[in-house]
Amino acid sequence: MSTNPLTQYFRQPAIYVKLPSNGKYYPDGAVTMPANRELPVYPMTAIDEIAYRTPDALFNGSAVISVIKSCIPCIVDPWNIPAMDVDTILVAIRIASYGHNMEISTTCPHCRTEADYAMDLRVVMDRMKTPDYSVTVSSGDLEIFFKPMTYKNLNENNQKQFEEQKMLQVLPAADMPDAQKMSALSTALMKITEITINAVAQSISAVKTPDALVSEPEFIVEMLKNCDRRLYAKIRDHIIDVKAASEIQPLIVKCTDCSQEYQQTVTLDMTSFFADAS
Repeated sequence: MSTNPLTQYFRQPAIYVKLPSNGKYYPDGAVTMPANRELPVYPMTAIDEIAYRTPDALFNGSAVISVIKSCIPCIVDPWNIPAMDVDTILVAIRIASYGHNMEISTTCPHCRTEADYAMDLRVVMDRMKTPDYSVTVSSGDLEIFFKPMTYKNLNENNQKQFEEQKMLQVLPAADMPDAQKMSALSTALMKITEITINAVAQSISAVKTPDALVSEPEFIVEMLKNCDRRLYAKIRDHIIDVKAASEIQPLIVKCTDCSQEYQQTVTLDMTSFFADAS
Protein backbone atom coordinates (compact mmCIF):
# COMPACT_ATOMS: atom_id res chain seq x y z
CA MET A 1 0.00 0.00 0.00
CA SER A 2 1.32 3.43 -0.91
CA THR A 3 2.01 6.04 1.75
CA ASN A 4 -0.82 8.49 2.33
CA PRO A 5 0.34 11.86 0.94
CA LEU A 6 -1.86 13.59 3.53
CA THR A 7 0.08 12.34 6.55
CA GLN A 8 1.84 15.69 6.83
CA TYR A 9 -1.53 17.16 7.77
CA PHE A 10 -2.17 14.72 10.60
CA ARG A 11 -2.25 16.22 14.07
CA GLN A 12 0.99 16.72 15.96
CA PRO A 13 1.66 16.93 19.71
CA ALA A 14 0.49 20.32 20.98
CA ILE A 15 2.08 20.16 24.43
CA TYR A 16 4.14 17.83 26.59
CA VAL A 17 3.19 16.93 30.14
CA LYS A 18 4.94 15.45 33.15
CA LEU A 19 2.72 13.23 35.26
CA PRO A 20 2.51 13.88 39.02
CA SER A 21 3.26 10.18 39.58
CA ASN A 22 6.30 10.40 37.26
CA GLY A 23 5.23 6.98 35.96
CA LYS A 24 5.21 5.32 39.38
CA TYR A 25 2.33 3.01 40.35
CA TYR A 26 1.64 1.99 36.73
CA PRO A 27 1.80 -1.77 36.13
CA ASP A 28 4.28 -3.03 33.57
CA GLY A 29 3.26 -2.14 30.04
CA ALA A 30 0.58 0.38 31.06
CA VAL A 31 2.66 3.42 30.06
CA THR A 32 5.57 4.00 27.69
CA MET A 33 7.64 6.64 29.45
CA PRO A 34 9.92 8.82 27.27
CA ALA A 35 13.49 9.36 28.45
CA ASN A 36 12.73 12.95 29.51
CA ARG A 37 9.55 11.81 31.36
CA GLU A 38 7.43 14.22 29.27
CA LEU A 39 4.47 12.65 27.46
CA PRO A 40 3.34 14.17 24.14
CA VAL A 41 -0.30 15.28 24.16
CA TYR A 42 -2.22 15.44 20.87
CA PRO A 43 -5.34 17.55 20.22
CA MET A 44 -8.66 15.75 20.21
CA THR A 45 -10.10 14.54 16.92
CA ALA A 46 -13.69 14.87 15.71
CA ILE A 47 -14.20 11.21 16.71
CA ASP A 48 -12.97 12.01 20.24
CA GLU A 49 -15.50 14.83 20.52
CA ILE A 50 -18.30 12.47 19.55
CA ALA A 51 -17.12 9.98 22.16
CA TYR A 52 -17.35 12.36 25.10
CA ARG A 53 -20.80 13.53 23.98
CA THR A 54 -22.18 10.00 24.33
CA PRO A 55 -23.86 9.80 27.78
CA ASP A 56 -23.55 6.02 28.22
CA ALA A 57 -19.88 6.08 27.24
CA LEU A 58 -19.23 8.88 29.72
CA PHE A 59 -21.02 7.05 32.51
CA ASN A 60 -19.16 3.76 32.11
CA GLY A 61 -15.80 5.49 31.53
CA SER A 62 -15.20 4.17 28.02
CA ALA A 63 -15.33 7.68 26.51
CA VAL A 64 -12.58 8.91 28.84
CA ILE A 65 -10.48 5.84 28.07
CA SER A 66 -10.79 6.24 24.29
CA VAL A 67 -9.96 9.96 24.41
CA ILE A 68 -6.88 9.40 26.59
CA LYS A 69 -5.65 6.63 24.28
CA SER A 70 -6.13 8.91 21.29
CA CYS A 71 -4.56 12.03 22.75
CA ILE A 72 -1.79 10.51 24.88
CA PRO A 73 -0.80 7.29 23.08
CA CYS A 74 2.10 6.75 25.50
CA ILE A 75 -0.56 5.73 28.04
CA VAL A 76 -1.24 2.22 26.78
CA ASP A 77 -3.76 1.20 29.47
CA PRO A 78 -5.69 4.25 30.79
CA TRP A 79 -7.76 2.10 33.17
CA ASN A 80 -4.60 1.74 35.27
CA ILE A 81 -3.85 5.46 35.51
CA PRO A 82 -3.19 6.31 39.19
CA ALA A 83 -5.82 8.69 40.55
CA MET A 84 -3.20 11.40 41.14
CA ASP A 85 -2.60 11.68 37.36
CA VAL A 86 -6.20 11.89 36.15
CA ASP A 87 -6.75 15.64 36.61
CA THR A 88 -3.40 16.53 35.06
CA ILE A 89 -4.17 14.35 32.04
CA LEU A 90 -7.61 15.91 31.51
CA VAL A 91 -6.22 19.43 31.81
CA ALA A 92 -3.41 18.61 29.36
CA ILE A 93 -5.87 17.24 26.79
CA ARG A 94 -8.06 20.30 27.17
CA ILE A 95 -5.09 22.66 26.67
CA ALA A 96 -3.81 20.68 23.66
CA SER A 97 -7.25 20.70 22.05
CA TYR A 98 -8.69 24.13 22.84
CA GLY A 99 -5.95 26.29 24.34
CA HIS A 100 -5.10 27.25 27.89
CA ASN A 101 -7.98 29.69 28.48
CA MET A 102 -11.26 28.40 29.86
CA GLU A 103 -14.31 30.35 30.99
CA ILE A 104 -16.22 29.25 34.06
CA SER A 105 -19.47 30.65 35.44
CA THR A 106 -19.34 31.81 39.04
CA THR A 107 -21.78 33.19 41.58
CA CYS A 108 -20.49 35.52 44.29
CA PRO A 109 -21.54 34.15 47.71
CA HIS A 110 -21.60 37.69 49.11
CA CYS A 111 -23.90 39.52 46.66
CA ARG A 112 -25.11 36.62 44.44
CA THR A 113 -23.79 38.30 41.29
CA GLU A 114 -23.28 35.85 38.43
CA ALA A 115 -20.31 36.32 36.12
CA ASP A 116 -17.97 34.49 33.75
CA TYR A 117 -14.36 34.14 34.84
CA ALA A 118 -11.42 33.51 32.50
CA MET A 119 -9.27 30.73 33.96
CA ASP A 120 -5.74 29.93 32.80
CA LEU A 121 -5.40 26.14 32.82
CA ARG A 122 -1.61 26.41 32.86
CA VAL A 123 -1.90 27.98 36.30
CA VAL A 124 -4.28 25.21 37.35
CA MET A 125 -1.78 22.58 36.23
CA ASP A 126 1.15 24.31 37.94
CA ARG A 127 -0.75 24.27 41.24
CA MET A 128 -1.32 20.52 41.17
CA LYS A 129 0.67 18.77 43.88
CA THR A 130 2.04 15.25 44.06
CA PRO A 131 0.63 13.40 47.08
CA ASP A 132 3.05 11.47 49.28
CA TYR A 133 2.01 7.84 49.47
CA SER A 134 5.19 6.84 51.28
CA VAL A 135 3.81 7.98 54.63
CA THR A 136 2.44 5.04 56.61
CA VAL A 137 -0.07 4.77 59.43
CA SER A 138 0.85 2.85 62.58
CA SER A 139 -1.43 1.45 65.25
CA GLY A 140 0.12 -0.78 67.88
CA ASP A 141 2.16 -3.39 66.03
CA LEU A 142 0.35 -2.74 62.72
CA GLU A 143 1.81 -0.60 59.94
CA ILE A 144 -0.40 0.30 56.97
CA PHE A 145 1.09 1.16 53.56
CA PHE A 146 -0.82 3.09 50.90
CA LYS A 147 -1.16 3.50 47.14
CA PRO A 148 -3.33 5.57 44.79
CA MET A 149 -6.50 4.08 43.40
CA THR A 150 -6.63 3.54 39.65
CA TYR A 151 -9.00 5.28 37.25
CA LYS A 152 -10.85 1.95 36.96
CA ASN A 153 -11.33 1.89 40.75
CA LEU A 154 -12.63 5.46 40.73
CA ASN A 155 -14.99 4.89 37.82
CA GLU A 156 -16.49 1.68 39.19
CA ASN A 157 -16.95 3.14 42.67
CA ASN A 158 -18.61 6.26 41.26
CA GLN A 159 -21.01 4.17 39.18
CA LYS A 160 -22.01 2.03 42.16
CA GLN A 161 -22.41 5.02 44.47
CA PHE A 162 -24.49 6.87 41.86
CA GLU A 163 -26.89 3.95 41.57
CA GLU A 164 -27.37 3.66 45.34
CA GLN A 165 -27.78 7.40 45.84
CA LYS A 166 -30.32 7.43 43.03
CA MET A 167 -32.20 4.71 44.89
CA LEU A 168 -32.18 6.82 48.08
CA GLN A 169 -33.64 9.76 46.17
CA VAL A 170 -36.57 7.87 44.66
CA LEU A 171 -37.47 5.80 47.73
CA PRO A 172 -39.46 8.50 49.61
CA ALA A 173 -41.89 8.88 46.69
CA ALA A 174 -42.06 5.16 45.88
CA ASP A 175 -45.48 3.51 46.00
CA MET A 176 -44.74 0.79 48.54
CA PRO A 177 -45.48 0.04 52.21
CA ASP A 178 -43.38 1.93 54.77
CA ALA A 179 -41.83 -1.28 56.06
CA GLN A 180 -40.66 -2.16 52.56
CA LYS A 181 -39.28 1.36 52.11
CA MET A 182 -37.30 1.09 55.34
CA SER A 183 -35.91 -2.26 54.28
CA ALA A 184 -34.87 -0.89 50.87
CA LEU A 185 -33.37 2.18 52.55
CA SER A 186 -31.35 0.02 54.93
CA THR A 187 -30.09 -2.12 52.04
CA ALA A 188 -29.02 0.94 50.03
CA LEU A 189 -27.17 2.44 53.01
CA MET A 190 -25.40 -0.85 53.65
CA LYS A 191 -24.30 -0.99 50.00
CA ILE A 192 -22.93 2.58 50.19
CA THR A 193 -20.99 1.59 53.32
CA GLU A 194 -19.64 -1.46 51.47
CA ILE A 195 -18.55 0.73 48.55
CA THR A 196 -16.76 3.09 50.96
CA ILE A 197 -14.92 0.26 52.71
CA ASN A 198 -13.83 -1.22 49.38
CA ALA A 199 -12.57 2.21 48.28
CA VAL A 200 -10.48 2.49 51.45
CA ALA A 201 -9.11 -1.03 50.84
CA GLN A 202 -8.18 -0.09 47.26
CA SER A 203 -5.98 2.68 48.69
CA ILE A 204 -4.03 0.24 50.89
CA SER A 205 -1.10 -1.57 49.34
CA ALA A 206 -0.22 -3.72 52.34
CA VAL A 207 -0.59 -4.19 56.08
CA LYS A 208 2.48 -5.21 58.04
CA THR A 209 2.17 -7.25 61.23
CA PRO A 210 4.98 -8.69 63.39
CA ASP A 211 4.50 -11.97 61.54
CA ALA A 212 3.44 -11.14 57.99
CA LEU A 213 3.11 -8.57 55.21
CA VAL A 214 -0.48 -8.85 53.98
CA SER A 215 -1.34 -7.48 50.53
CA GLU A 216 -4.30 -9.68 49.55
CA PRO A 217 -7.29 -7.35 48.91
CA GLU A 218 -9.82 -9.75 50.43
CA PHE A 219 -7.86 -9.93 53.70
CA ILE A 220 -7.54 -6.15 53.87
CA VAL A 221 -11.29 -5.70 53.28
CA GLU A 222 -12.03 -8.24 56.00
CA MET A 223 -9.75 -6.36 58.42
CA LEU A 224 -11.47 -3.05 57.68
CA LYS A 225 -14.88 -4.58 58.30
CA ASN A 226 -13.85 -6.04 61.63
CA CYS A 227 -11.26 -3.65 63.09
CA ASP A 228 -11.86 -1.11 65.85
CA ARG A 229 -13.74 1.95 64.53
CA ARG A 230 -10.91 4.22 65.71
CA LEU A 231 -8.38 2.35 63.58
CA TYR A 232 -10.72 2.48 60.60
CA ALA A 233 -11.24 6.23 61.08
CA LYS A 234 -7.48 6.78 61.34
CA ILE A 235 -6.88 4.95 58.06
CA ARG A 236 -9.81 6.65 56.30
CA ASP A 237 -8.81 10.15 57.44
CA HIS A 238 -5.21 9.59 56.29
CA ILE A 239 -6.43 8.57 52.82
CA ILE A 240 -8.71 11.63 52.66
CA ASP A 241 -5.80 13.92 53.60
CA VAL A 242 -3.50 12.40 50.98
CA LYS A 243 -6.21 12.65 48.31
CA ALA A 244 -6.91 16.29 49.22
CA ALA A 245 -3.25 17.14 48.71
CA SER A 246 -3.49 16.11 45.05
CA GLU A 247 -6.78 17.83 44.25
CA ILE A 248 -6.97 21.08 42.33
CA GLN A 249 -7.02 23.97 44.75
CA PRO A 250 -9.97 26.41 44.50
CA LEU A 251 -9.33 29.57 42.52
CA ILE A 252 -9.55 32.98 44.17
CA VAL A 253 -12.08 35.11 42.28
CA LYS A 254 -12.78 38.82 42.81
CA CYS A 255 -16.41 39.78 42.33
CA THR A 256 -16.94 42.36 39.58
CA ASP A 257 -19.84 43.89 41.50
CA CYS A 258 -19.02 43.98 45.24
CA SER A 259 -15.21 43.49 44.85
CA GLN A 260 -15.22 40.77 47.50
CA GLU A 261 -12.91 37.79 46.96
CA TYR A 262 -14.14 34.21 47.20
CA GLN A 263 -13.04 30.66 46.38
CA GLN A 264 -14.29 28.95 43.22
CA THR A 265 -13.95 25.20 42.84
CA VAL A 266 -12.92 23.71 39.49
CA THR A 267 -14.68 20.61 38.19
CA LEU A 268 -12.86 18.37 35.74
CA ASP A 269 -15.44 15.72 34.89
CA MET A 270 -15.64 15.11 31.16
CA THR A 271 -19.26 16.27 30.79
CA SER A 272 -18.73 19.80 32.07
CA PHE A 273 -15.01 20.19 31.44
CA PHE A 274 -15.22 19.75 27.67
CA ALA A 275 -18.85 20.70 27.02
CA ASP A 276 -18.15 24.41 26.43
CA ALA A 277 -14.88 23.90 24.59
CA SER A 278 -16.12 23.65 21.02
